[in-house]
Amino acid sequence: MMAVRAVTSCSLFRPSSPPLFSSALRFFPYRSRGPPSLSLRYGAHTQTRSVQSLFNSLMEELRAARKRRQKRVSAAASNRMGLLNEELAEDRLVNHSLQKGLLLEFKKDSDRVLLAVAQRPDGKKNWMVSDQNGFTSSIKPQQVTYIVPGIDNFDQADIADFAQKAQDNMDPSLLEFAWVELLEKNKSVTVEELAEIIFGSTEALESYSAHLLLSKDEVYFTVLETKGFRSVYGPRPSGQVEELIHQKLAKEAVEKEFQEFIELLASVKSMSSQDKPPKHSWTKDERIWSRIESLEAYAIDACKNDEQRKTAGMVLKEMGLAKTASSAVKLLIDIGYFPVHINLDLLKLGIPTDHSDEIISAAQSLLLDSSDPDEIDRKNLTDLKVYAIDVDEADELDDALSATKLQDGRIKVWIHVADPTRYVQPGSIVDREAMRRGTSVFLPTATYSMFPENLAMGGMSLRQGELCNAVTVSVVLHNDGSIAEYSVFNSVIKPTYMLTYESASELLHLNLQEEGELRILSEAANLRSNWRRQQGAIETATLDTRIKVSNPEDPEPSMKLYVENQADPAMRLVSEMMILCGEAVATFGSRNDIPLPYRGQPQSDMNVSEFSHLPEGPVRSFALVRVMRAAEIDFRKPARHGVLGIPGYVQFTSPIRRYLDLLAHYQKCFNKV
Repeated sequence: MMAVRAVTSCSLFRPSSPPLFSSALRFFPYRSRGPPSLSLRYGAHTQTRSVQSLFNSLMEELRAARKRRQKRVSAAASNRMGLLNEELAEDRLVNHSLQKGLLLEFKKDSDRVLLAVAQRPDGKKNWMVSDQNGFTSSIKPQQVTYIVPGIDNFDQADIADFAQKAQDNMDPSLLEFAWVELLEKNKSVTVEELAEIIFGSTEALESYSAHLLLSKDEVYFTVLETKGFRSVYGPRPSGQVEELIHQKLAKEAVEKEFQEFIELLASVKSMSSQDKPPKHSWTKDERIWSRIESLEAYAIDACKNDEQRKTAGMVLKEMGLAKTASSAVKLLIDIGYFPVHINLDLLKLGIPTDHSDEIISAAQSLLLDSSDPDEIDRKNLTDLKVYAIDVDEADELDDALSATKLQDGRIKVWIHVADPTRYVQPGSIVDREAMRRGTSVFLPTATYSMFPENLAMGGMSLRQGELCNAVTVSVVLHNDGSIAEYSVFNSVIKPTYMLTYESASELLHLNLQEEGELRILSEAANLRSNWRRQQGAIETATLDTRIKVSNPEDPEPSMKLYVENQADPAMRLVSEMMILCGEAVATFGSRNDIPLPYRGQPQSDMNVSEFSHLPEGPVRSFALVRVMRAAEIDFRKPARHGVLGIPGYVQFTSPIRRYLDLLAHYQKCFNKV
């Protein structure tokens, strides 16, 4: 099989004597082919004639051409080829030596060959040459790829014109005809012999044109022997040519498709932001998506293999960009695949930012299921005043507080925690996805929930004024702040207030009579703080900063900076109640032999007084935190938490956003005690 190249009928070069195949060329008129049109409907396929059909057509045309010209040129052609082989048989590989004034071709680097005129020797072997770009350099003999024959003193100023004329003669179809003729006669050729066959001349221009054709040929001829700067070429067998043509056509199809992809990128890149296609549209075509994936992997230095790295590099090169991760990021932003302010750490860490349609659908089904497996065990606590205190933009509301004074003067508090197990069971599809994520991710620009939003911010959350399922930990405190009584049970609550830390602190400061429960909570927090310090707790209250971006997709987004002092009355209140809850759950689990994620922290061997020279508050707290020993988790029994100053601790109050807390909630034996 072989492909037929179009042959121009108005070649810029006219040889002095007619080439051997001049009559045959008339049977293959030139067909112009314009550049492929740019369309976002990428990947359209066009049907072409089979390679076998093209080969058969070519052979038929050649046979007809030979019959018509047999009487006129056959004898002359045979005589010419015979003379060429006889005259050059002895010196076909006689090597030309470098001399001043010779026109030569040399390899500048791995991608470029240039024409140059030899000027003078440079040392023992090298030569100084002046190339077609006007530069003079020293080259090694092994860099020379061809010495143009028939020229003794070539003018450097004429190189560009000579090179252009040679390019004008670059018609690969000439090689096809020469290959057929030489294969039939089982003949080999030098460059000059091929020039005589196809151009009818061995002059400098024709010889160099033949050299260019052979040097770029990957199908019809192979080098049989080389000596110095000269080679003898032989026609490949027809079977091998057929296979090479097949490979070449396949390669050209891939290259064309790649160029269409590059044109697509350029087109989308030039669009306005609102006109760029959505991110998901890049995934529809497998070939497009493969290249986009390679660019994304290159952008975060996470290429899975060399093929991805090579693909990304090729795309960047064709787009005129440097082969760097930052260039890949910029390109993906320019086509609208990445947002303007892309957070690369999300990609590098593999943090999922969306839930699949399957997970969202499963979550919706759970919300529509009104059954409650723990309904008969839930205590109705809707008569309690319930305070939910959190940051102002909190989406996942998973804890709330209540308090009262008993008749004996002791304080009783209730820590209400959202109950995700009302909806999610261990091993379910939604549970497995939550386990894979491990936690919700809170960023200045967005929140990526462990559960789908319709669950995390809807059914599971403790919503103001609505009946909400919860797991409640009730604790009665001794007057010194230690735990006197506790219980853990499922409940139904109705949150009364949703307060920010700022508003809760303001209410505490106002000391309003009608908010007596909030004052009791504050009193309980103070008791607990004093008791923990007596048990060896270390003060770690610090300053926390938060940044919130309200319009992250905007090129110039609005940002707000929050500075939170953990010593703030409301923050300290909530913190103490969460620690109290963790201690009570750890005690409950220990006494009932329940495996739980018990969190401990060995007492650090440090003298706190050594830090007394530091200002009390955040500065001292930061210094203490830096020298503390790492926390440990044991699922068998509690371990003392030296930093908190309590005998045991279980993280229990954030089951919507932390899977380890959810594990504790799965111990449904709580309901039986």
